[in-house]
Amino acid sequence: MKQRYPAKEIAAAYRYDGSFSGFLSCVFASYLRKEYPSAIFPEDAPQSLFPEKWIDTDEEKARRVYISLRKNISAEAREQVRLGFLSCFSEKEMLLLRFIRTGMEEGPAVMHRLADPAVHDLLKIVQQLQNESHRFIEFLRFSEYGGVLTAILEPENRILSLLANHFCSRYSGEHFLIWDKTHGEALLHTPEKWGIIPLTSFTPPAPGREEVEYRRLWKRFYETVAIESRYNPKCRRSHMPMRYWKHMTEFQRESVFSPSGIQGVAGKPQLTEEGKLPIIKASLGAPAEAHSLVLTHPEEEKIHAQI
Repeated sequence: MKQRYPAKEIAAAYRYDGSFSGFLSCVFASYLRKEYPSAIFPEDAPQSLFPEKWIDTDEEKARRVYISLRKNISAEAREQVRLGFLSCFSEKEMLLLRFIRTGMEEGPAVMHRLADPAVHDLLKIVQQLQNESHRFIEFLRFSEYGGVLTAILEPENRILSLLANHFCSRYSGEHFLIWDKTHGEALLHTPEKWGIIPLTSFTPPAPGREEVEYRRLWKRFYETVAIESRYNPKCRRSHMPMRYWKHMTEFQRESVFSPSGIQGVAGKPQLTEEGKLPIIKASLGAPAEAHSLVLTHPEEEKIHAQI
């Protein structure tokens, strides 16, 4: 039996702190007040022409909404909401609110209503998010600095939580850092824990001699396996869009590999396990003092680590 949740449309917008818990608090407020806002904006969004209502983030209310998504709709629908929030779509909050309201009325059947814009549009942006994460699994390039692997990416969506399962599993015994330059956050991993922290700037140290040689070998391999008679730049751009090239070793100029920046003697510096995490902390620069480097265990804080 369908449940109806009547709501009055209001000429006002909600504004929240930009977190997933904050958005779920907006959903709670919408149901509690029986009103449907004209827009929902994160804290850093430009000022709108609508009168605005600030919605405080309440973890308990957010938890209640999160649980109800699975209870009243389905686990699949809740996962779509979680992934949709990670999208870069500018009006994702209103799209998610429409989907949630439709789901509360239709129940699990909402996932089959592909002709409904609230469902179709959400599935579309989630598909774009997942496609981008799959591409970065292929195109991400690590560099080694003193026993720590580092990588820089500039994605359109917040995909670090989607990359975490793959790279934390594949490199479970390594210390590594993946910096999302676009959204100012980083995935940190040690053999014991991992977590996602805010990180507005990151400057890697100069590469060692061995790292430089590995970069040259990879670039030479890429150039060697190419078949000159079948050179097709249009096809390459189709399978490997140019926006990914900036941080890919095979597309960097030889000047990037210049040994002028190499410090110390040849070979990889030998670090103890206790010495590797401080290398990451030192590379974060001055703003690092404001960030906590207490990493999150995936089983202890699964939801917060993912979001």
